[in-house]
Amino acid sequence: MLKNLDTEFTTPVFVTFMGQAGFLFRFSNGTVVGVDLYLSDCCYRYVGFKRLMPYLVDPRELSLDLLICTHAHYDHFDPDSVPVLLSEPKTQMLAAYDVKEEAARLGLEEKKIRYIKERDIVGTCGITVEALPCDHGEDTPHAVGLLIKGDGRRIVIAGDTSFHEEYFTSEKLKGADLFIFPINGAYGNLNEEEGARAVGLLEPKLAVPCHYWNFAEHGGNPALFVDALAELGGTSTYELMRPGETITI
Repeated sequence: MLKNLDTEFTTPVFVTFMGQAGFLFRFSNGTVVGVDLYLSDCCYRYVGFKRLMPYLVDPRELSLDLLICTHAHYDHFDPDSVPVLLSEPKTQMLAAYDVKEEAARLGLEEKKIRYIKERDIVGTCGITVEALPCDHGEDTPHAVGLLIKGDGRRIVIAGDTSFHEEYFTSEKLKGADLFIFPINGAYGNLNEEEGARAVGLLEPKLAVPCHYWNFAEHGGNPALFVDALAELGGTSTYELMRPGETITI
C-alpha cells in the first residue's frame, strides 16, 4: 500500500519498512538503497533468536544500488542475505568497520565494500551518506547512525543506540524529513520513552520507530512509544509502519 504524506517536494522518496531495523529507499534518479536488511532467520541458527515476523522477500528478488549496514550484528548484517545481494554486479556496500571481519569470513568481494566510521561522508549513487555517532555498547564500538541526503530530503537513522541527548540536538539533523530509531530498550537501544524524547529533541517532520516484534527477546511496544510522545506533547508526526508498507516523504 502506498500512503502519500503532505510534502513541499514534487518528487517523493519512497520508503518501505522491511521489518526489524530494515528499510528500502527509492530516490527519483532510480537509486535503490537498502539499510540493515534482515531477510532470513539466521539469528535463530547463530544465537537462538527465532524470527517471528513473516519473510517479505527473497534476497534474490531485490536489486539494490547500495546496501548499508550500520554494524555487524546479524539482524543488521545478515550473513545469509548479504552475499546474495552483493552478487549483483551493480550493488555496492557501505558498512561499519566491524563488518570487515564478517565480510572476510564470507569471502565477500572487498572492492565492492567501503567501510565507514563516525563523521565519514560518502557521495554515491546520487545521494550523500554521513556516518553519525551512536552508542550500542562497548562490545559494538564501530556501530554508526546515518544521515542520508537525496532529493532535497534529510533522512536520519539513529542506528542501534542508547540515549545521549547530544545525538539528537545537532543543527544539521534538526527538523529532518524522516527520523528512524529503535524502541526495543534492550541490548543497548533506546526504549519507548527514550525514543519519544529523541523525537522531541530532533523535531522531525516524520518519526518512524523500529526494532520491535521480530524477536521475543528484543521487546519493544509501539503503543508505549505513542503514549510517551503524547505525554511529552511533541508536535512531530509519527507513523507506525507494518512490515512491507511503503510511504512517501
